[in-house]
Amino acid sequence: MHDIALTWQQAAVLTAALAVVAAALTLTPNTRLRPVAPVAREATIIAGLYSLWQLAGTLSVLGTGGAFSRANWLERTERAWHLPAELRVQHLITGSSTLTQAANLYYATMHFTGLFLFLVWLFVRHRDQYRRIRRVLALTTLVCLLIQLIPVAPPRLLPGYIDTAEKYGQSVYGLGFGADELSAMPSVHVAWAVLIGWAVWRLGSGPLRWLGPLHTGLTLFVVVATANHFWADGLVAVVVLVACMGLERAAATAVARIQTVRVPRAELSSAANGGILP
Repeated sequence: MHDIALTWQQAAVLTAALAVVAAALTLTPNTRLRPVAPVAREATIIAGLYSLWQLAGTLSVLGTGGAFSRANWLERTERAWHLPAELRVQHLITGSSTLTQAANLYYATMHFTGLFLFLVWLFVRHRDQYRRIRRVLALTTLVCLLIQLIPVAPPRLLPGYIDTAEKYGQSVYGLGFGADELSAMPSVHVAWAVLIGWAVWRLGSGPLRWLGPLHTGLTLFVVVATANHFWADGLVAVVVLVACMGLERAAATAVARIQTVRVPRAELSSAANGGILP
């Protein structure tokens, strides 16, 4: 895992390189290579999102003041709201080293792997929906990262919880990942997983459509069981996602209305010119 982890600087270089490749493929006279250009452009966008995610981690870790007091406040608030205790969820896996390590592995690998597979499927099978969902993804990620600039400690760093990944040597933070350990609120893991679950259920068919909700459910369970997130981290992430979906829909509707108004005006202007000019 250490070998595939990229710092934000490395990811930024990769993004720039992909952008050059995408531009070259777009401008190439070779008709066989040109169809690959859209794939290169999308890879550039995803690499850029990854770079931004890593950069936000380095920025937010610069100020750790209040991170643990905020986490303790979240825990007290959840108990006041009668949400299930994260410790009870963690106890469901800590009795088995196999379950615990499987949960750690899912948390460490399926965040980006699930998103990558989802975007490839969406691009290939549902190109008409791809850009809209990609905009929602990018906007949601950006808003989450901005909120994460306010440091909040995850449960695993608080007394009473087990850092399951650290216990079994599976911690992404101990492998040079560079992700901020104090950016638990909100959970980008949950935001992405819920978006994937919703889109796959809505667009998929047959047994495939169950894979999205299954990934969502497993992610929600794993982030809590491994003590990487509070329930509140996930709830805020879902609120951000829904708000960004609404914003994207409103913006798309506004653009469509503007285009609808412009087209008739252009047609009227063309007709008028046609009546005047010889």
